[in-house]
Amino acid sequence: MSKPITTFEDFVKRILIDVFWVALVSVVLLVPIYYILYAEFHFSPDIFALMTVKPDQFLQFQLNLISTEPYKTLFALTTFPGFTFVAVYGTIFMGWVERKMTAKIQLRTGPMNAGRVEGIAQNVADFFKLAFKEIIIPDGVDRATFLAVPFALMAVAGALIALVPLSPTTYIANPSVGAVLIFAILGFTPLVVLLAGWASNSKYPFLGGLRALHQLVAYEIPMILSLVGAVLLSGSLNLMGIVTAQNGVWYIILQPLGAIVFYIGALAELERIPFDIPEADSELVAGWQTEYSSMLFGTFQLANFTRMYIMAGLFTTFFLGGWLGPGPVPPEVWFIAKVTVVMILMMLPRSIMPRLRIDMLLRAGWVKLLALAFANIFITMVIISAGIVK
Repeated sequence: MSKPITTFEDFVKRILIDVFWVALVSVVLLVPIYYILYAEFHFSPDIFALMTVKPDQFLQFQLNLISTEPYKTLFALTTFPGFTFVAVYGTIFMGWVERKMTAKIQLRTGPMNAGRVEGIAQNVADFFKLAFKEIIIPDGVDRATFLAVPFALMAVAGALIALVPLSPTTYIANPSVGAVLIFAILGFTPLVVLLAGWASNSKYPFLGGLRALHQLVAYEIPMILSLVGAVLLSGSLNLMGIVTAQNGVWYIILQPLGAIVFYIGALAELERIPFDIPEADSELVAGWQTEYSSMLFGTFQLANFTRMYIMAGLFTTFFLGGWLGPGPVPPEVWFIAKVTVVMILMMLPRSIMPRLRIDMLLRAGWVKLLALAFANIFITMVIISAGIVK
């Protein structure tokens, strides 16, 4: 365990040491990455041109730069619509929206001090707080697995970002079977959660991991079946093809039962109230996250809000016409606006609903949700047979 910080001088020394190691690791990692990219893509940034460009031409220079490969792919992966955009929008902005909205509904003030407007910078302050807190690893844990789990969950969430298109031209990947890949990747989440509980070597985290697996049994099959109707109506497993097929009418009009089942399944996938059974704070402290602290815990929160953005994006893609909308508004704006509304609807139950028991979720999943999902498929077949959608 590192020496505790007791004076301001110790704090400054710790910051300087951390900066030194970050800079050293960055150089050690970036140099081989640069040469790999150069060998593969002929990646050769013109540093001299960047330094000599005039200030009034700098923006245009940057736009021209990111419109060519490999900069275009790197920009999409890291900035927009990639990781940085989702982290800032999902975790910082929508995280603040949830805290303020929940506080207003419960007649509280919520964050007020960080930031000049309604504590809008509170999540930024929380990020720095977690970043500089000491990482405490309890005795008896499986150290390698314990440390790897937060990044594994973040990797699952990051892989999902690549599959959700914001517009016909703004996307990272466009596989022909994107709908299948989404659920193939989502299926790893409960397994990672169980690993977190097992590696923590504590009864509360392990019980939380087991509950996550039980939830998977309850919601995953109805949630997958809820999207079969949209796939049948569009005749495609490609997410862009599904959006394009809704040019005449959004599928939420033709598939209301599917939308309801998917919404409920998404809440269970995200462990949102009333389905926060694996994290039940009144029973399991913090469930499978109990033994995690500092930035390891922060990584979990980043992954959770990223997955919420993904599930809202999928709901928008399958039922709300994706980026389609009237007027001269850019398609990316339509998509983000719809995702914002869906995320707010996912946040509302936290303020107004109690937690369900695990047996209630299992019964609802295997009886009510499954019946609604099959009824939605039957309605879809009637619609196709009647020629309402071609």
